[in-house]
Amino acid sequence: MQENGRRSEVVVVTGASAGVGRAIVREFAKHGASIGLLARSRDGLEGARREVEEAGCRAIAISTDMSDPQQVEEAADTVMRELGPIDVWVNDAMVSVISPAVDMTPEDYQRVTNVSYLGYVYGTLAAVRRMKERNKGKIIQVGSALAYRSIPLQSAYCGAKHAIQGFTDSLRSELIHDGSNIDITTLQLPAVNTPQFTWIKCRMPHLPQPVPPIYQPEVIARAAYWAAHHRRRELWIGFSAVKAIIGQKLMPGFADHYLAWSGYRSQQTDQPLDPNRPNNLYEPLPRDFGAHGEFDRRSRRFSLQSWLNMHRNVLSLAGLGAVAGYFWYVKAQSKNGETTARISSRPLRQTRMEQSGS
Repeated sequence: MQENGRRSEVVVVTGASAGVGRAIVREFAKHGASIGLLARSRDGLEGARREVEEAGCRAIAISTDMSDPQQVEEAADTVMRELGPIDVWVNDAMVSVISPAVDMTPEDYQRVTNVSYLGYVYGTLAAVRRMKERNKGKIIQVGSALAYRSIPLQSAYCGAKHAIQGFTDSLRSELIHDGSNIDITTLQLPAVNTPQFTWIKCRMPHLPQPVPPIYQPEVIARAAYWAAHHRRRELWIGFSAVKAIIGQKLMPGFADHYLAWSGYRSQQTDQPLDPNRPNNLYEPLPRDFGAHGEFDRRSRRFSLQSWLNMHRNVLSLAGLGAVAGYFWYVKAQSKNGETTARISSRPLRQTRMEQSGS
């Protein structure tokens, strides 16, 4: 598709059927991108495809389990064939289990790792292999503050987020070594109001919830679109994410004890959980869940911290300009004062000279 004589941007979003991935799809569609939609849920993919086309853009929906590298490679080839060279690849697909570690099974850990970590590896490498042909492209890793500060009850998911961080840092150095123009940005997220808490596997007595403060997925989507068009190593989103990351660097032991006291309660509502509730760990649930979860009333639609972070260069220049202007004003006032003093003192000197001459 051509827009104003130029090829529209081609974007791949994994986990595109719901939650943050769905919001990112909508954001790129608003800006005219052609989008490859990768996820397991056919209902969610169909809903996402329809929304992209209603925005006047092209979309191709590909049912893909990101834990299968062959499916990922085939999906990438299909996007290239149908939409063109890939400009942006967004990794977002995830599954998780909320459970004490001692109650987890080996199968739980393996499945979460295969999707939430290796899915990012397979997606990233599929993107890099194809972007290398043009020596350009952008990869966005949808990460989490949990990549720095783990919380109780989510050991598998936190482990995956830590692993993504290690993998991405290693690959980034390799790309720099090769002189590659492929760029990677990691988004470190706060708690987000997504449908995952509706379908996540949970062994706790009450319904799961994101740890407040909670942000709407559109906050993340705007940051993802911005990151796709700016070079930034990481983008921390939300003050709570900043607090968790910096707190882990400064006081990790205190964080251990604080989360031991608050981490169980903050991840559960007061509503009892049906132990037979279906989950999406191995198979997607039927229905198009959209982008939002069940916590709209408690969620924030805007993050001042995120906005300031994305505009920090402009704000820095404005700050320097303000400082320069202040010093210019002080200097100008000082010069005006000196001139006034010289003018006011001149008649006095003349009078004294005349008196001495007489």
